[in-house]
Amino acid sequence: MRNRIPSKLGGAALAFAAFWAMQSAQAQNFSVIYTFTGGDDGGVPVGNLLLAQDTLFGTTSQGGANNAGTIFKVPLDVKKIPDVQVETVLHAFAGGPDDGADPLSGLTLDKAGNLYGTTYRGGAHLRGTVFKIADGSFTLVHSFAGPPSEGVGPAGTLAMDDAGNLYGTTYSGGHTKRWGTVFEVTAAGDYKTGQSFSPGGALPRAGLVLESGALYGTTFGGPARFYGGTVFQVGVTKALYTFTGGADGSQPMAGLIGDGEGNLYGVASDGGSDSFGNGDGVVFEFNIGTGQETVLYTFTGPDGAEPAGSLVQDRDGNLYGTTVLGGAFGYGTVFKLDTLGDFFTLYSFTGGADGAYPYAGLVLDSSGDLWGVASCGGSAAAPNGYGTVFEITPQN
Repeated sequence: MRNRIPSKLGGAALAFAAFWAMQSAQAQNFSVIYTFTGGDDGGVPVGNLLLAQDTLFGTTSQGGANNAGTIFKVPLDVKKIPDVQVETVLHAFAGGPDDGADPLSGLTLDKAGNLYGTTYRGGAHLRGTVFKIADGSFTLVHSFAGPPSEGVGPAGTLAMDDAGNLYGTTYSGGHTKRWGTVFEVTAAGDYKTGQSFSPGGALPRAGLVLESGALYGTTFGGPARFYGGTVFQVGVTKALYTFTGGADGSQPMAGLIGDGEGNLYGVASDGGSDSFGNGDGVVFEFNIGTGQETVLYTFTGPDGAEPAGSLVQDRDGNLYGTTVLGGAFGYGTVFKLDTLGDFFTLYSFTGGADGAYPYAGLVLDSSGDLWGVASCGGSAAAPNGYGTVFEITPQN
C-alpha cells in the first residue's frame, strides 16, 4: 500500500548531512497543512498541485473510497479560517471501465474553470484515461487502448493551448509498442495520437510545456539505451538533446518550464558525476536556439538527491524545486537556486509528521509562499504514512 523508497545515503553521509543542512534548511517557516490518512481522503500524492481561485487542487495515487486514488482541494487560506474543512475530495476513482485509477499527474484548468487530468490505469482497456471535472461532475474523456494505435499509462500533467486543446504523453505503448506517445485531445473532445517514441527518446514520464508556439518535453530513456534520457520537441523526430549520463545528468522524470525567452529549465533525477549511471541529479538549462544544455547545479546527497518534480520560477528568476531523497535525514528536500547560481536547501524532510519523499514539484502563490505535497510520511513513525500538503514561507 505504501510507496517506500530506500535511501541511497549511508550512515556517514547522513551524519554529515544532518550537520550541513540544518544550518539553513530548518530555518524556514514550514507548516503541514494536511496529513493524508490513506482512507477516504486519499494517500500518496505524486502529482503537482494546481493553484487556482485561492484553492489548491491535486490528486492522490492511492486511497479514496475505492482505493484507486482521489481528486482533492484545499483552500489556500486554510490557516486563517477557524474550523474550516481542510481537505475536500472532489472525486474518488473507481477504476475501469467507466472510471480511471491511480492518477500520477497534476491537474489542468481551462478558462471556464473545468479541471482536466489523467490516470495511469483504469478506463475501458485498463491502460489509463483522460478525465474532466465540470461543476463537480466527473466525465471520462478518453480511455487509452494501447498498441498499436495508442499509448499506455499517461503520467504527466496535461498542457493546454489558448484554444482549449489538451496535449500529453503516455509512458509506454504506441506504434513502437513500448516506448510511449504524444497525444492530443481537442477542445471538442476528439482524441489524436501523435508521434511514437524511439529513435527520438523513450518513456516520457513527464507532461509537455508550450513555449513560443511549440511543445517540448523530456523522456526518461534515450534513443539508443534505456538510461540517459532526452529533451524533445513535439513533431521533431530527432531528440533536441540526449543526456550522456555523466556530468550533464541522466533520466529526467520531470517536465520543463520556459522563461519566454527561448530557455527551458528542468531537472535530471540521476547523473551529475563523470561516471554513467551514478550521481544524485542536476538542475539544467536548455537553450532552444543553440541546442546547448548547461548544468546549473549538481546534487551531492546532503543537499538533496534524485529530483523528480518540475521546477517553478519566481518573478525575479529564482528557481525552486524538490528532491525525492537526500538532505539532512535522507527523506528529500525543498531547494532554491537563485539567479547568481547560489543554492539553498530550504527544508529537509524528517520522514515523520512533516512528510517524506516529495515526488512532485512546487507551486508559488502571489505572496511568494511555496506549496507542495510529500508523497509519504505524515505519521510519527518514519517513513510510514500517506503523505502531506505543506507550505513554506522562504526567509529573505
